[in-house]
Amino acid sequence: MQPRYRRIMLKLSGEALAGDGTTNISSDVLNYIANEIRGAARHGVEVAIVLGGGNIWRGGPAIKAGMEPPQAHYMGMLATIINALALQDALERNAMHTRAMTAIKMDEVAEPYIRRRALRHMEKGRVVILAGGTGNPYFTTDSGAALRAAELNSDVILMAKNRVDGVYSADPRLDPTATRFDHITYLDALTRGLTIMDSTALTFCMDNNLPIIVFSLDTPGNLERIVLGEQVGTVISKSNELAVATPS
Repeated sequence: MQPRYRRIMLKLSGEALAGDGTTNISSDVLNYIANEIRGAARHGVEVAIVLGGGNIWRGGPAIKAGMEPPQAHYMGMLATIINALALQDALERNAMHTRAMTAIKMDEVAEPYIRRRALRHMEKGRVVILAGGTGNPYFTTDSGAALRAAELNSDVILMAKNRVDGVYSADPRLDPTATRFDHITYLDALTRGLTIMDSTALTFCMDNNLPIIVFSLDTPGNLERIVLGEQVGTVISKSNELAVATPS
C-alpha cells in the first residue's frame, strides 16, 4: 500500500515513556513505541520525532518555588535529550537506523541540529530524533515540534496522546458528555480553548498551514493506519468546513 504522507513529524510526550509511572522511562513502553514507528516507517515514510521531558522534569513547580524560569526551562531541555537517547537505543535495537540531533550542542552524545543534515538523514531512511526543544527558554516542545515540522517540510504533525483518542469538546475523563471531533479548524480549537497543544504552537501551525492529527498511542497500529490514510483520531487543519462533534 502506498503511504499518504511522505514525511511526518511525530510528537511524543515525555510522560508516555513512563508507562505506569513506576519508573521515569519504561523499557516495555520504549519497545512498544519503537515497534509502532517501525510499522509506519516500513512503508517508506520519512520520520522525525520530537519528545517532551515531563517524565523526568517539570519546570512549573520549580518556578513556583522560586527558580528562575530560564533555568527551569533549560533543565527541561536536558530531560528531552535523555529521552531522545533512550528512544534512539530502542529504535536501533529494533533494527532501525537513527540520528539524534539536539538544539543544544552536546557533541559527545548527539549531533547538533542542522536543517540540511536532518533532511539528508531522512532521505537516507534514518529516523531523526530532535531533542532540546527549540534551544530557547519559554518555548515548549509543542512549539519545537511545530517549528521543526515547518523547517523540514513535513506533511503533517502527529500528536500522540495517552488515554485519549482525539480532540474532545471537554476532558472525557472528567466530563461523560464530552464529544469527539473528527475534524476541527485551528481557529475553532483556539476559540474553544482546547488543550491540544500550547496556543503558540497551534497558532504557528495555522499560520504555516501545517495539518495536525491527534490520536491515541495506546492502540497498536494506529500510527501505521494514519500513514496509510485511514481516519484515526482528530484532524486539525485550516479548512473552513464546519467541524462536527460525534459521540465518543
